[in-house]
Order: sequence, then structure tokens, then C-alpha cells
Amino acid sequence: MEHTAHSLRSHSLPVFATQAGTVANTPAGQGAASFPRWDLSALYAGMDDPKLHADLAEAEKKAQDFAKQYQGKIGSLSGKELADAIATFEVIEEMLGKAGSYASLLFAADSSDASISQFSQSINERLTAISTHLLFFTLELNRLEEADLQEKLKDPALAHWQPYLRDIRMYRPHQLSDDVEKVLLEKSVTGGQAWCRLFDETIAALRVTLDGQAITVGDALNRLSDTNRATREQAGKAVGDVFEKNVRLFALITNTLAKDKSISDNLRHFARPTSSRNLSNMVEDEVVDALVSAVRADYPRLSHRYYALKAKWMGLDKLEHWDRNAPLPGNDDKLIPWSEAKNIVQKAYDGFDPRMGKVINTFLTNPWIDVPPAPGKSPGAFAHPTVPSAHPYILLNYHGRIRDVMTLAHELGHGVHQVLAAKQGYFMSDTPLTLAETASVFGEMLTFQSLLDAEKDPQRRRLLLAAKVEDMLNTVVRQIAFYEFETRVHDARKKGELLPEQIGAIWRSVQTESLGPAFNFTPEYDVFWAYIPHFIHSPFYVYAYAFGDCLVNALYQVFSEGAPGFQDKYIAMLEAGGTLRHKELLAPFGLDASDPGFWRKGLDVISGFIDQLEQG
Repeated sequence: MEHTAHSLRSHSLPVFATQAGTVANTPAGQGAASFPRWDLSALYAGMDDPKLHADLAEAEKKAQDFAKQYQGKIGSLSGKELADAIATFEVIEEMLGKAGSYASLLFAADSSDASISQFSQSINERLTAISTHLLFFTLELNRLEEADLQEKLKDPALAHWQPYLRDIRMYRPHQLSDDVEKVLLEKSVTGGQAWCRLFDETIAALRVTLDGQAITVGDALNRLSDTNRATREQAGKAVGDVFEKNVRLFALITNTLAKDKSISDNLRHFARPTSSRNLSNMVEDEVVDALVSAVRADYPRLSHRYYALKAKWMGLDKLEHWDRNAPLPGNDDKLIPWSEAKNIVQKAYDGFDPRMGKVINTFLTNPWIDVPPAPGKSPGAFAHPTVPSAHPYILLNYHGRIRDVMTLAHELGHGVHQVLAAKQGYFMSDTPLTLAETASVFGEMLTFQSLLDAEKDPQRRRLLLAAKVEDMLNTVVRQIAFYEFETRVHDARKKGELLPEQIGAIWRSVQTESLGPAFNFTPEYDVFWAYIPHFIHSPFYVYAYAFGDCLVNALYQVFSEGAPGFQDKYIAMLEAGGTLRHKELLAPFGLDASDPGFWRKGLDVISGFIDQLEQG
């Protein structure tokens, strides 16, 4: 979610998601009823739970009392008094975060249920109303003169909160007057949040007709990975047809949210559309620019080269868009039961460090994961940290392929990170999105290497390696192409509203550039931008995947070279949560993301895998 100057936490869905994914049918012989669903009772027992409404009433009373005690007085507080105020503020915010997490998770599990949608909206409105009493606090913190704050920080009680204050005060140059901040907060429920809800409910309600059946968009997109090319083509064209019929609505949502962001960015004096995201990620614009430039320069060495190989393996002169995720010849694409998937991932984490394996086991043996595809369920996958007083939850759409096993490993990496960082408390357990992807992608790499080491058949090893390359290209090349698409759309929107055809032309341009000459793109692909939720919910989020993947490639290289004490350093990095920046977190491993050569090292790993495939 977009961080604003008034808060570093969102009471709605602060998820860590996989790349824009697809939902699918459940594996043959394993119906949805046999998969575990999550139990949200660690938060609340139900929408009518008296505890939920009592907590909201208590939070509102505490917020009002907090305002009476502290509003207009922050500058006069001693270091100890300010530390006490922050601790009280955190308690209230965590109460709000708990209620918001519950509503968001319910909605993610079934956005097609009108009662859940109504409940979620009502909770968001209630949380926003309560938050207006608290808005003054961070605004007044940012009005403190630096010398005055440094004097207060000499008190050990306040020094504990230094990382929190550091992150709040990043927004000082972008903070507006109290009245304007209050208006923006109160209107958010009828502004950006409402358009996001419209997108979610529209996607959930759409149906694609294939073989005489009306199926969800997610189920249809999953058929783009079918072994039968005719099935993939039929699905690709049918999905395109459904989105073409609704493209004006999706274009309106995209135009409105881009304009809304532009207004906010201009008010807050952000240099460019991505700057607010970079600030919330605690990463400099220049570091992100270096990443994007490095990946785009390597398109020919990475995606262009690999997809030329894939076309050759498939006996095709050109690939179509529905061939991008097609299984390779010889891949039987066997279905992997849920029980086997759990064992694969558990073994990989245990093999790295038993402490990590122990945390993984708590997720796999408790009802913390919502596994099966279901009507109205959010597509893709995510891990939600909720609040430290509860525990994280994971949403999957598991359909039994090796890619889904990797998704499980990915989301469990997030889960481990969130559990280990919880000791930092509600305010300081948050990790910037760039580093939030580190544990998840590292977990994928552990699982991949575990599978590769166990596989003795040369053909299956080659298929595993090719699948890993495709995942890495989806994580790095595709996400940077997404980022480039967003950049061009937001830049173009400043000049006026964009027609669907204009958005489609931008999409085609970045896809042609990133995927290369091995592809031919049929007209319906021009609307495939419309289903990707990241563009709607988290503008410019997507580069975090590439950041995380390249960073993990470098990190894993340090591990594979046998660096002493690696596991201890790695766990300490995760436990730090949001208290340290990327430079501080990576220094113990001898890595520096601001080094121009850093990204090249990460991309070399992908290129090296492609080298192996070419030689094979």
C-alpha cells in the first residue's frame, strides 16, 4: 500500500505478494475441500465477534484521550515523555491494524460475498475515522527541529525509537498542513481505496467461457501453462476477449488512480511518480535507476536469448504470448500433492538452518495458510504480517505444479521474516519492500537447489534448470518491464487521460522490448495489462521483485562460497525488521547495492544458468 506522511503502517492489506500470478483448478484427485483453509480466530472469531467491536470502541476512546493529552504539546515533551507517547501510540495503532488485517484477509478470501465487502468497507471507514484523532502526532513529530530531537534522543528510552523516528522524518519535506492531511485521510475511503475495491470486485466477478464452461479469470490464465498449445491459444484469446469488452472500465480505473497519485505527488513535491515508492522502500532513486538500467541493458543476454532457445526446443519459428509459460517438451508437468509440496519446502529450509525449519513448521502444521483456489478469492499469493500479537497468514492458490511449490517456498520466506522481525514491535517490524523480498526469494533458491541436488536424471535436471530460469525471468525481466510500463503510463497521464488503445500501445512496446524477437504478439495481448493488481494496489511495487532476486543471487553466492557464520548473519538480518537500511543489512555479507557492479553480479547468475542450458 502507498505510505503517506501521516503513517508508515496501513490498516488495510500490507501484503507481500508474489509476481502477478494466476489462480488455477485444483490438482486432479485433490478437491478444494481436502486443502487447508486459514483460521482467522487469532484475530477475531467472526464479523460479529463482540471483541472486534469492543476493540474498536476501546481504540477510539484511547485515540481521543491520546489527542487530549498530547495534541499541540509534542515539542515540549522530554525524551522520556516522548518515548512514552510513542509507546502508547503504537498500542492504539496495533489495535487498529488488527481489525484492518482481519477485514482485509476476509475480503481477500472471498471478495464476491456482498456481506464481506460491506464489512470490509465499514471497517476501513471506521479505522479512518479513528485515525483522524491520531493524525496530529506524526505531523508534530516532523515539526520538531533536528537539534531539539537530537537532544531528546540522548534519553535511552527515546533512543529505542530512533529507527521509527528516522523513518517518520523522511517525510518531512513532503508533509502538508494538518488540515490538508486530515482531508486527504478522510477522503481516502471514497478515493483511491474505492477504486481499488472496484477493481478487485470486477476481476472476481468476470467469467471466461472455455469449452462451454464459465470459469474465473484466474482459472483461464492458468490454462496458458497447459501442455496443449491449442488449449493455451484458446485461453489466451478468450481472456483477451473478456478484457477487451471491459477495457474501458479498467482504463478508467487506471487513469483515475494515476491522476490521483499525480495530484498527491505534486502536493507533496515528489520529483517523479516512483519517488514516493522509493522513499517508502528506503532506497535512493539512483539505486533503483541503476537496477532498471542494468536489467534493460541485459534483455538480449537474458530473456531474448532464453526465449530463442525455448522457441527452438518447441519447434516454433515464433512464440506467441500464450507460449511464454508453456511447459517444455519432455516435461510431464506431474501434479504434486500438497503433502509432498510441504515436505519439499520443509526439507529445504531444514537443510539451511534448523531454526528456520522450526518456524516453517509452525505455518505448515497450523491453519495459517489458505491453500485452494476458490471463487471470489484473490488471485496469486501473498503473506500478510497482521500484527505481532497474532501471527502472519499466507494466501495461496495451489494447483499442484512445481511453480506452486516455489510459490509456497516464497511466501513461507516472507512468513519467516515476519515472525522473526515481530520482536521489533508493530512500528519497527515492517521491512521495506525491496528487502522484504529477500527472504522470500532466498527461500525459493534454497528449495530449487534442494530439488536440483536430489535430481539425478539429466533430462529432469535440465527441465528444473529451465523452469528456474523462467521464474527468474518472470521475477527480474518481466517485473522491470512492468515497472517501465507504469513509468510510461504515469508520465503520459500527466498530459491528459489515456485511451485504452494508448495504454495498450505502451504495454505492447515494453513487452516487445523485454521479451524480444522470438515473440509475435497477437492483438488481444494489448489488453493483458488490465488484470495485474500491482498496478492498482501498489504502484511501482514491482521492481522490488527484481531488486530481491538480484540481491539474493549475490547473497546466495556468498553462502555457497562457505562464508563463515552466514546463517547467523542471515537470521540477524531478518530479525532486524525495519530498524536497519539496506546498506547496514548487507554490509556483514560484504555486499553493497549502491555499487554499480552489484546488479551485474546478480544478473550474471541468470545468464550462467542460460549458458548451461545452451551447452546442454
